[in-house]
Formats: sequence, C-alpha cells, structure tokens
Amino acid sequence: MKSNKQYYVYFMANKTNVAVYIGVTGNLKRRVFEHKNKLVKGFTEKYDINKLVYYEIYYDPENAILREKRLKGSSRTRKNRLVASLNPEWLDLYDEI
Repeated sequence: MKSNKQYYVYFMANKTNVAVYIGVTGNLKRRVFEHKNKLVKGFTEKYDINKLVYYEIYYDPENAILREKRLKGSSRTRKNRLVASLNPEWLDLYDEI
C-alpha cells in the first residue's frame, strides 16, 4: 500500500545566494521555519541561510535521501543550474508551500 506522506529535498540559500544548504525532510514548512528562525544550529545558522529556493517532492523516504546525497555530491554549477531552471530569480519560495 502506497503512503500519501510526502518527503522533500530542498535547497536553502543566504541573501546573496553564495552559501547553499541541501536537506531532506518530511515536513517542509516546519523545517524551513526552523531554519529561518535560527532554531537549527550549525551551517544554516552560521551562514544566515534563510531562503527556500528549490524543492522536490517524493513519496518515499529512500528516494528522497538518495536524491539529497546525489545533489550534495554534484558541482556547485550543476546545483545553481537546477535552482535557476525553476526559480531563475532565486526568490524565497516559503510563502508558496
């Protein structure tokens, strides 16, 4: 039986789009809220990463985690192209989710 639960692979960026974070979560709205409000210690807090610029939806956690790992291992140029393909202005997508 297939679950209706969704999993998200997401990119967040800082104000200048220089620092990018890639993560995976089962609750995108909550997780981005945590990043924006500095409730997540570490990389996103240190580099003031608070803009959701890209996300993908999956229906099983295994594929979401595999995709996150592949994306983390890809070049910065490839990551930038991926974001620009769907969000050329690198706008904050938080209000859309």
